Amino acid sequence: MLETVHVDLPGRAYDVRIGPGLLAQAGAEIAPFLSRPRVSILTDATVAALHLDALQAGLAQEGITSEALALPPGEATKSWGPLEQSVSWLLDQRVERGDIVVAFGGGVIGDLAGFAAAILRRGVRFVQIPTSLLAQVDSSVGGKTGINAAQGKNLIGAFHQPALVLADTDVLGSLEPRDFLAGYGEVVKYGLLGDAAFFEWLEEQGPALAAGDMAARVEAVRRSVQMKADIVIRDETEQGDRALLNLGHTFGHALEAATGYSDRLLHGEGVAVGCALAFELSSRMGLCAQEDPSRVRAHLKAMGMKTDMADIPGALPDADGLLDLMGQDKKVVQGTLRFILARGIGEAFITSDVPKDTVRAVLQDALAARR
Repeated sequence: MLETVHVDLPGRAYDVRIGPGLLAQAGAEIAPFLSRPRVSILTDATVAALHLDALQAGLAQEGITSEALALPPGEATKSWGPLEQSVSWLLDQRVERGDIVVAFGGGVIGDLAGFAAAILRRGVRFVQIPTSLLAQVDSSVGGKTGINAAQGKNLIGAFHQPALVLADTDVLGSLEPRDFLAGYGEVVKYGLLGDAAFFEWLEEQGPALAAGDMAARVEAVRRSVQMKADIVIRDETEQGDRALLNLGHTFGHALEAATGYSDRLLHGEGVAVGCALAFELSSRMGLCAQEDPSRVRAHLKAMGMKTDMADIPGALPDADGLLDLMGQDKKVVQGTLRFILARGIGEAFITSDVPKDTVRAVLQDALAARR
């Protein structure tokens, strides 16, 4: 059941291996990249408790020794302190340019470890072993690494492509349902931005996928990764088409900032709510049919996901406060915020021609529904 997606970047090409049992095969998969039989693993305490023994056993089968640093789980780990701790630890491990750093965890660890590898000795290779659905379909592929700043999410970082990605779909079975569905928000995004047939497939297969159907999980990850790889190959550093991958993120990142990057709103939940808002904005601007936002929200609700601002607990800023947070987004170009909108399901596009009053009205109505 193993699938391979090749990310064909000139001089930086790599494979994404997808399927069950890859932790046990990790040694055989990684060995060809090693100049000496040792790796340094960055992970978090939750993943370490569940899966580190299995990974280290898989490495040991090929005679590869490993040491691991387990950081606290959660978005707060994507910050200066843990980055400094990670780099210092890797230097203490005497990691050389020819060695491999392994990022073993969800998106937080993947982003942090990738950035640590990018700046260590001006660039050390790393392997992504993503353990969450969100990381398997999104953050582990494409080379975006970094940490958050007080001013916003992912504002400090570097493009640093992995040498290999191992997406073991068995480990998804250990996720809490909420974490799995948060990752599913990114899966849905791929159908919404460029593949209406994939979205239709998700409407049919989503419940089985959530219930643990392995074939459905492998196919959902493969199709998502293939879509991302195709876009990254066209636009590695987000000068054009790659921005399409930010569908839902302009709204979502603002909501994450408004909730303090806390467990009030997980990243994938913010993306899901953001996709619903992006389609609502598209509909109000006459870009897509009025039925499209309803269909998006109906699927998210059917999967038991956060869909509206009303689903976010606690206080939120008013519409102008959220607009200010959106203005800190990385997608601001020459002071103008770029939006990812849609002419229909599977037909996203990038535009800066969005009236602020229309955005404000969408936010005001979404906030009013919370009362």
